[in-house]
Amino acid sequence: MGKLIVVPTPIGNLKDITLRALEVLKKVNYIACEDTRRTLKLLNHYEIEGKKLIPYYEPKEEKQIPKILKILEKEDVALVSDAGMPAISDPGYRLIRRCIEEGIEVEVLPGPSAVITALVGSGLPTDRFLFAGFPPKKGTKGFFEELQKCEDITFIFYESPHRILKTLKLMEKVFGKDTPACVARELTKVHEEYIRGSLEEVIKELESREKIKGEIVILIRW
Repeated sequence: MGKLIVVPTPIGNLKDITLRALEVLKKVNYIACEDTRRTLKLLNHYEIEGKKLIPYYEPKEEKQIPKILKILEKEDVALVSDAGMPAISDPGYRLIRRCIEEGIEVEVLPGPSAVITALVGSGLPTDRFLFAGFPPKKGTKGFFEELQKCEDITFIFYESPHRILKTLKLMEKVFGKDTPACVARELTKVHEEYIRGSLEEVIKELESREKIKGEIVILIRW
């Protein structure tokens, strides 16, 4: 029987991949991936050829899991996401859970993570933090009010460029304009940026821009 090997991939800069991760990607025949085009770009960059890519993304993951489990009966399969550690705000955890239930070995390689990178670069306290994924599109205010019950903690969220200002303004209403905050954008890429200050200051900076692009991490200290 094979094992599922969870392989973190670069969150931006293609050089941010471990030797061990490359070793696994070269060794396995099958790679379960979120977007085959993104994974192929990474493989081509490192001249890794001849791999069979299995699309594995929400909401199609339930159909793909039985296929992957069948392959795992005979050989190893690597699991990757588009960027960073698989299973973080990603359906990879469902495959991992099924493998555990089926008695299939799961090996997790350490590697890049936007959550930890943003936390360290934010300058906010790192002693206690909570990653809350993407804020819900409905009931967002109530979601933040529930988090408000926690104290002395750094909250970390993912958010899309077109929702960032709406989310930050709602945070300002719930947590207050003076709450320490940071928006980390395009991490490890050419246009990497950390916007630090109070929620009010971060909002003003983003409002002054014609357009906001890139993958975004929001952090606040409460």
